[in-house]
Amino acid sequence: MSAESICSADVVRAYRLHEQMLKYPHLMGEIRELFLSVLRERELASAEKIRCNALKVLESLGESVSEKAIEEVTGILVDVYFARHLSWEDVENHINLVRKREAFGTLTKLMNSEGVTFSRIRKAVREFCAIPKGSLHIKPGESLGVRVGLLSRFISEQLPFLGVAKKHILIRDMDELMDRIIRNPRRDGRIGGKAAGMFLAYKIILPALGAKDPEFEKYVRIPESHYFTSGFLTDFLDSNDLFWLHSQKYKNLETIEEEFGQIRETIHKASFPADVVGQFRDFLKKIGEHPLIIRSSSLLEDNVGFTFSGKYDSVFIANQGELDLRTAQFTSALKQVLTSVFSPDAILYRKDRNLLDFDERMSILVQKVVGRRYGDYFFPAAAGVAFSQNVYAWTPRIVREDGLARMVFGLGTRAVERTGPDYPRMVPLSHPLLRPEVSAEEIRKYSQKLVDVFDLKSNSIQTIPATDLFESTGYPDLYYVVSAENEGHLAPPLFKQEKIDTFRSCVTFDNLLSKTPAAGILKRILHQLEAAHGRPVEVEFAWDDGVLYLLQCRALASSGLVGKVSIPEGIDPQKVLFTCSGVLFSSAVEDIEYIVYVDPRAYARISTFEERIAVGRAVGRLNRLLEGRSYALFGPGRWGTKDVQIGVRIGYEDINRTKVLAEIALRDIGAAPEPSFGTHFFNDLVEANIVPVAIYPDSPGAVFREDFFTGCPDAIASLESRGTPGAWGSAEGVVKVIDVAACSGGEYLQVYLDSEHQEGVGFLGRSGGKG
Repeated sequence: MSAESICSADVVRAYRLHEQMLKYPHLMGEIRELFLSVLRERELASAEKIRCNALKVLESLGESVSEKAIEEVTGILVDVYFARHLSWEDVENHINLVRKREAFGTLTKLMNSEGVTFSRIRKAVREFCAIPKGSLHIKPGESLGVRVGLLSRFISEQLPFLGVAKKHILIRDMDELMDRIIRNPRRDGRIGGKAAGMFLAYKIILPALGAKDPEFEKYVRIPESHYFTSGFLTDFLDSNDLFWLHSQKYKNLETIEEEFGQIRETIHKASFPADVVGQFRDFLKKIGEHPLIIRSSSLLEDNVGFTFSGKYDSVFIANQGELDLRTAQFTSALKQVLTSVFSPDAILYRKDRNLLDFDERMSILVQKVVGRRYGDYFFPAAAGVAFSQNVYAWTPRIVREDGLARMVFGLGTRAVERTGPDYPRMVPLSHPLLRPEVSAEEIRKYSQKLVDVFDLKSNSIQTIPATDLFESTGYPDLYYVVSAENEGHLAPPLFKQEKIDTFRSCVTFDNLLSKTPAAGILKRILHQLEAAHGRPVEVEFAWDDGVLYLLQCRALASSGLVGKVSIPEGIDPQKVLFTCSGVLFSSAVEDIEYIVYVDPRAYARISTFEERIAVGRAVGRLNRLLEGRSYALFGPGRWGTKDVQIGVRIGYEDINRTKVLAEIALRDIGAAPEPSFGTHFFNDLVEANIVPVAIYPDSPGAVFREDFFTGCPDAIASLESRGTPGAWGSAEGVVKVIDVAACSGGEYLQVYLDSEHQEGVGFLGRSGGKG
């Protein structure tokens, strides 16, 4: 393009471009440098050609030629060339790129300076993000340092998290996050692991830049979430002179257990500073009267290798009525979460993983509860936990890499806790409608019968029989939830308006799994998250009103339980103590010295709640006595359940030393073991490399040498003197310790589990599988 070929349209375009540039006069030189580099890269014009044309223009004007004049005309011609050859969108994108570089430079300086306040960084991030996103961005290599700085300052310093997050969480994502961060006026802090995992997962599947999955955009959300930094609870301890609590973790476990009740009472009676209570009131005014869940989000929580599943509390609050009442509920919930940091269970968990010296701080993730209101009850259509790798594959048809979901109707609390004689729907995401039960009778037996809902009137979680809930609320979406029995067959409703006899129905989710995209979306989310993290992942989710909500995501550590194991050949049948099927993990545990045996028949004869609780305490005591010894724990029904009628109530601190945890299901005694895969209890087993075993003595072909377990003498006395008669209370005659070698002529218990062939065996012998 020569000076003579410039037309009127070029002049108009160049004038408009120049007007746009004049809005940023201090950036004029940088903008033109960028324009010139684009013209050169696209071979539209070179600097030499434009300079040559500038000389011709000056000659035609009869003006003297000077460097200043050449530079002025060259700039004008650059504008003209750029305006002619590129679209107006390109013009704006390139001008905005220069603006981004300037704002980014300011942010870089702040992130690399000492003593910079949150407000200054927040202002710089906001100014950067106020520039239209466009299609041109700061190069990843340039922005990475600032992104890591923002992540480590406001979210987490954990290296495994940073290694993944820096690839997916952009500065614009941080702007979105910082809008939801609530800070303490005196103490800085971060938002913690649980909040970090959820936010990262959302940005992995729905990135701010790049292509988005249309189905994810339509159906996937995270609940409205707000992040109270760890500074609030640190400030609470400071303002109440509770500094001494920071050393509580170094006391012995017995002292920690004894003092925990007093610590709970002390924290309950303490008060938040008045200005902080004012912050809470302002927050509750803004968020409105919607049920909330106050969730722990400690700095260590949900990190690779230590997920803290169920170790810290989360508390539902109704958040209804007068502001004073709502504020009282909110502060009480915060105190409960803080108290859980000092619980014996949490401290022992940290001790077992060499984390005691880490300065654990508690942040709070506040979320609107997913669901809808039905009378006084609030709950979602479905909730649960899903895994990217399915170890509960009961048939070769199941693709393990497609994942597994553990799904319940109502609140997901029933999916992550072993709460009673009930069963979730286990969904292999490769074949969502496939299930291990065949007949209608079996399906009904192993279906969910109790539902957790949040009672807004009593401000508490209530457990209600499913049929009662269906009837009392007139639940409108039964079409997706239940199947009805007719002449010995179960089938989901054919159409949404179909009249359903709830008393002849059971929860199956067949229509939810086949008539909505929920299962397919969940499978693809798990694939994407596992690929991003480079390891298996677990997510908690809820489905309601046609939307899938991500509630939590954690990357899972590799387990010592997983591997290829073959059952030894030539085992003497007389030395087999038990066989099992339904194996979750392949594993070999050799040379087990002791067995702690809770006699299922004796346990079933116990008549009172208190006596059954005492059995759990005895198990915990033996767990401590057997520290440093190799032992297996056998007992009735479900370990870790809250319902003492179906198993022994214990916590992590009661079983953390065992190598094998076996659940025995004798006919008509207690409840059958259910796949605990996905519960907080199960995560404890995996992280501690404790092998779960389910034994069904009454199944055809099964072996269970009950005579060995009951006939061996009790070796408790060899571990610790019983002291005065009755020192073990109601556990006497129910719990015993078996010295395996003493009962077998010097042999030990060997346990081999083969998940590929779904078989397992425990037998007496020497290590290496020789019986």
